[in-house]
Amino acid sequence: MGEFRPVPDVLAYLSGHWRVERTVRDLAVGDRGRFEGTTVFGPLEGGGLLHRESGTFTWRGVARPAERTLRFLPGPGGTAHVRFADGRPFHDLDLTTGRHVVGHPCAADLYRGEFTVRDEDHWRTVWRVRGPAKDLELTTGYARVG
Repeated sequence: MGEFRPVPDVLAYLSGHWRVERTVRDLAVGDRGRFEGTTVFGPLEGGGLLHRESGTFTWRGVARPAERTLRFLPGPGGTAHVRFADGRPFHDLDLTTGRHVVGHPCAADLYRGEFTVRDEDHWRTVWRVRGPAKDLELTTGYARVG
């Protein structure tokens, strides 16, 4: 496990501003896209963090504004319960070993995510999405700002 940095409290680690770079690959047809922007993990009323991501997503040569919001709620032992903006469950997040693998079924598709922490200021996610209409890989690098 030497390549991953253990995180005893995921909410404390994530709190703050992050620069985000994401590549999106459509493995079925070979298209590639890119998202560049920022993510802010700020205090959430009642406890936890509100994750706000905003930036520009470029797909097939067309750049568009993109954003998303998630809620990171306190879990046991320094973990978190991740929820969509509307409160629906997404996945749990346990970075106590510096690495966590999750699955999330979404309609007929299955999302498999791997979260890894490199150091105090860098972490990444890799989501693999498979289903009847999707065959995607999304790789996101986060670098702390400030």
